[in-house]
Amino acid sequence: MIPPDSTGTGWETFSSLSAAHTPALQALLRHRSILLLQGPMGIFFYQFSRWLQQRKYMVYRVLFNGGDWLFYRSGQAEHYRGKPEEFAIWLHAYLAKRGIEAIVCFEDCRQYHQVAAAIAEQCNMAFFVFEEGYLRPDYITLEQDGVNARSSLARYSDLLSTPVPNTLLPAKPVKASYSRMAMSAVAYYSACWLLHWRYPHYIHHKPLQPIPEAWRWIRSGLRKMLYVLTEYRLRRDMLNLRQNRFFLVALQVFNDSQVLHHSSYDDVREFIIQIITSFAGHAAHDHHLLLKHHPMDRGHRHYQQLIQQVAQQQGVSHRVHYLHDAHLPSLLKASRGVITINSTVGLSALYHGKPVITLGSALYDIAGLTAQCPLAAFWQCTPTPDPQRYQQLRLSLLHHTQLNGSFYGQCHWMAPQTGSAPASSRHRVRFILTMLMVMACQLLWPT
Repeated sequence: MIPPDSTGTGWETFSSLSAAHTPALQALLRHRSILLLQGPMGIFFYQFSRWLQQRKYMVYRVLFNGGDWLFYRSGQAEHYRGKPEEFAIWLHAYLAKRGIEAIVCFEDCRQYHQVAAAIAEQCNMAFFVFEEGYLRPDYITLEQDGVNARSSLARYSDLLSTPVPNTLLPAKPVKASYSRMAMSAVAYYSACWLLHWRYPHYIHHKPLQPIPEAWRWIRSGLRKMLYVLTEYRLRRDMLNLRQNRFFLVALQVFNDSQVLHHSSYDDVREFIIQIITSFAGHAAHDHHLLLKHHPMDRGHRHYQQLIQQVAQQQGVSHRVHYLHDAHLPSLLKASRGVITINSTVGLSALYHGKPVITLGSALYDIAGLTAQCPLAAFWQCTPTPDPQRYQQLRLSLLHHTQLNGSFYGQCHWMAPQTGSAPASSRHRVRFILTMLMVMACQLLWPT
């Protein structure tokens, strides 16, 4: 359904849409009644719903836990307190009752979202997914039907052969805030824990432990400061002394859904063991291996002991290194090649013209861009990506899927964001109140 023009109900016409709006967003705006499921932790879905409502769209929201409730005070919200196995029946009835035309969620691998995607397909209903940006740091992703390995753009031949006008505006800085993300995570988990009795059957895709989660974020910040000092020499050596003599391994978050759902690995540690073993058996003796820890995993996992143990067993401990914090573009430019499961770091490596091999399903794993050979052969023969092919891929991704914004910063594609400042203030107040409640509960009812 195409919205009427401003002389009718006040909805926007496509001619009035900003040039920053992708075809995916324009497709979403064709639908009058929109249902939001779970979004990223924080106020992004609140801002998005307000943006839609200001344009006269009917916006509904399903709240699955206390964290969803904490960050959402807009539109018509419905609490789902049933069992996961009953969600499909409930959602069918809700969609019919409200006359929903499109469903929107964040990440497509969560249990409830997979159910919603299946129902949307059965009912021939539009289904849209937000995700972290394919091209970072100034973009987020919005696609119809699915993201990453489930992206509709996964038909690579069509993607690369379709001309895309090179008239896109340069991205504006989004000023993403690490502290806002950390505060949002702790507040979200705390609200989930405090209000779990209101959603007794809810199953989260990650452990819901507010106090341990808060400590992990604190530990992450402390480790970041520590690594500035302790890893200085390693960073210097890799960027200067070993330039073009090391392979960079981009580790992903331990519970990354792209690893768990779109690769053969059950654990990132399996990937680490395979990489070091293959490197020891097939790489040149004067080459080095640098495993780069994911910054979002800094407070949750530490692989030093595993890496040292496997490297010693393989006799390459002097050539295998482990690094947490460094300027990623500088590492990419200094590396000989990049190995990843399906991280978007691979796209950044292609941007810098570096050979890339993926060991999982990745949107950009395309002949002519990434190595199509076995891992054992990659160490000796590193094919350079076709720059024209990469530029076509980048333009296609920007045109079809990327929105200039951040879940924890500015979203220029939603500008002007009326009401976003008060939402931020309320977010901070709720965060403080939630933390006080958590501390009180811990004192009164220690676990």
